[in-house]
Amino acid sequence: MRLGRTAVVLGGSAAGLCTAGALAPHFDEVVVLERDELPVQAEHRRGVPQSKHPHFLLNSGRRAIGALFPGFEEALINAGGLHLMPSMDAAYLDGEGWSARKKAAMTMIYSSRVLIERVLRDQVHKLGNVVVREGVSVSGVSCRSGRVTGVSVGDEHLDADFVVDAMGRGSGVGSWLVAAGWPEPQVRTLDAKVTYTSRWYELPAEPPASWWWRHLVIMPTLHKGEHPAEHEFLVNFFPIEGNRAIACMGSWGLEMPRTTEAFIGSARRVRTPLFAQAMDKCTPTSEVHLTRSTGNKWRRYDLWKTPPRRLAFVGDSICAFNPFYAQGISSAASSALLLRGHLEGATQVDGDFSARFLAAQRKSLNVPWRLAMARDQGYECAEGTEKPPEWRRKLVAAVSGPAFSFIVGAAREYAVVDEHFAKVFNLDESLGDMMTNPRVIAALLRYRVRTALGRHRVPFGFDPMAEPPARDYSTAAAR
Repeated sequence: MRLGRTAVVLGGSAAGLCTAGALAPHFDEVVVLERDELPVQAEHRRGVPQSKHPHFLLNSGRRAIGALFPGFEEALINAGGLHLMPSMDAAYLDGEGWSARKKAAMTMIYSSRVLIERVLRDQVHKLGNVVVREGVSVSGVSCRSGRVTGVSVGDEHLDADFVVDAMGRGSGVGSWLVAAGWPEPQVRTLDAKVTYTSRWYELPAEPPASWWWRHLVIMPTLHKGEHPAEHEFLVNFFPIEGNRAIACMGSWGLEMPRTTEAFIGSARRVRTPLFAQAMDKCTPTSEVHLTRSTGNKWRRYDLWKTPPRRLAFVGDSICAFNPFYAQGISSAASSALLLRGHLEGATQVDGDFSARFLAAQRKSLNVPWRLAMARDQGYECAEGTEKPPEWRRKLVAAVSGPAFSFIVGAAREYAVVDEHFAKVFNLDESLGDMMTNPRVIAALLRYRVRTALGRHRVPFGFDPMAEPPARDYSTAAAR
């Protein structure tokens, strides 16, 4: 059903492109306003500096984008994206050593952020009623009688029947609404001082015979005491299209290398030599890229008694996450799909439409938000409104890391834990729902008993100084 003549999307990144797909069936014209000049190919641009770092496209995001743009997943793979099973294709170092390799419930598509956006742009260009205007800056929104009626683009005013803010962390829409008479929105924040640094590499044409793995993951150590700072890093050697990989190191509250020399030096001090050895066998194709703007931030427009009508928010403009947890694109795509569902059931976008969408979106955003808080609230360096009392912070710090490793261990041996943990990781289920599931609880208890008795089906803790074992332990896990 057509709900208006013109809808305007502020921002042409992944969130804005997904939103254009949601709006297109319901308006005569959808106009996407983007500050950058958008590249034809998969290239970096100024407005998305984080594109130089690894991006996971979680399963919830894959499905949401696929629902908005049927054929997206196939197009991404045809463009070079890699469809992999992390438990079989990733060498994973957690706790004391390497995890066993085995089949599991979760698969993922690996690619660069720039390829995801290029394929999304290709999908949007197929929509006959979507216009993308590049190189334009939005300078304000116009409001009348409690509703948003248009936007200002330089000296031009663009009338709109519906507006969606997808301008990201730096969006000015909230300030413009305050200037128009709405109260300052409550903002929930938690900045765990995450910094991550990446460098791009071309893989060898013929990888070494020992490289059964495609993805290398090194989790921070759980040991206290004397060790190099790099043992606290979360490390990825992340495969992307074009026979390339992104070497990435990140930390909570630690100084990270900014130069090529420092980057290589730090790589040689992480918990396993495999990371630096992999880099040595590849050809660097970029400088070192560092990002600090990583705090969790939720603008609670849903708490306004009378939010602006004919307005919605998608992506980082309303809720931005610590990028370590790979929730951004998937959360934005899920919000866009949720918006489409509300549009399909609406007869108008005035009245209480925006308030009802904000209420439904709150429930959706609460899942990734709680997941981010479950880890970031344990760091002493964290700052913000969601920083817990010191006693609780210490409790979270003491419990979160070991609990995560324990669940990962149980998932190696029990399919029910693996299935539900994959759902939590992919934002298909809340952590609370998983931890109150009777079947999951029973499996975790069995795993605890078997651990105490030293009776594991699947071995773990393989020497981190050695190559990760290539053997497939799927049969042992099935037993």
